This record gives sequence, C-alpha cells and structure tokens, in this order.
Amino acid sequence: MIPQRWLVVFSAMCSAGLMWSAVLIGGLVGGVRLVPASVAVGVAAGLTMPGVIAGVIGNRWYYRTTRPRTRWSLTSWVPPHVPHWASMLAGVLFFAFWLAVVVAFAGMTGDAEIRDGQYVMVENGRTTVVTESDYDRQGDLEQQVSLGVLGALAVGGVFLTGAVLTHHAAPQPTETQSAGQPLA
Repeated sequence: MIPQRWLVVFSAMCSAGLMWSAVLIGGLVGGVRLVPASVAVGVAAGLTMPGVIAGVIGNRWYYRTTRPRTRWSLTSWVPPHVPHWASMLAGVLFFAFWLAVVVAFAGMTGDAEIRDGQYVMVENGRTTVVTESDYDRQGDLEQQVSLGVLGALAVGGVFLTGAVLTHHAAPQPTETQSAGQPLA
C-alpha cells in the first residue's frame, strides 16, 4: 500500500504537471514558447508520471477493479465515493487537453529539418524549403502534442490519487466492482 504522505506528494506533483502543461500550451497557442521543448516536456513528464503510476496502483489496490460495471455509465468508471462534480471536472479538463492535441495534429505539415543551412519540411517524400518561422511553428506544434498528452495524464493522476486519498471517508464496499468477489 502506498503511504498517504506519498500520495499527497504525488497528487501535488500531478497538479503541478497539469498546471505546467496548461500554461505552456496556452503560451504556444498564443505564439510564445516559454521554455525549450526538451525542458517543457521533461519537467511535465517528471511531475506527471509518478502520480499517474501511484494513482493507478492505489486504485487497483483499493477497488480491485478490472473493468467497469457497465460500459457507458460514467459512475461505473470512478470509485463509488467520488463526487459527481469531480468526475465531470476531470472529464472537462481531459477533453481540453485532448482538444489541444487534436488542434496541434491538424496544424502539422510534415517533419521539420535543417539541411545544408536551410529550413525544410519533409512530407510524403517531398521536401519543401520553408521560413524559419514555419520551422519554429512546427516545433511548437510538436511540443503542444507532447504537453497535451502529459496534461491529460496529469488530469487522470490527480483524479486517481485524489480518489485514493479520500477513500478513508467512504463506506467500505463488501464486494469488488467488477467481479463480485469478496474483498481479501
């Protein structure tokens, strides 16, 4: 079992990763790269991934679920004690990051490279010389995709670690949600 202090730390890290990703995506959408891509994505991953892993492991230990009770019911995908508003907020934030990824993919036009001192885009075997600003924009879109995915994972990490942290206040179930087996 993961100690509660570590869950608080992991939840705070995921929250920071969520905010970090959101602010940087906002900057990229506004045309401003606040930090280099390697730093932006590295920090986002470092803040997000431990909490996501702890949240998944913690929920698996507490609820022993392997699948939802019913396929299309939102309440079957979340622990029983989590308020409806919290799951809806997580869904809205997840959708916002998903939308950032989709918008970035829609704007991509190929692989940006530098060849012989020129900025080029390679798409379907065709090479086109582009301006430095087009080259930079492609890099911004690639960074936006990475941050969008990590931001969506951070939403899940915050939600899952929060569910485990608030588990003590919930009534204890007598059966698992998925298989109907008694808890060990």
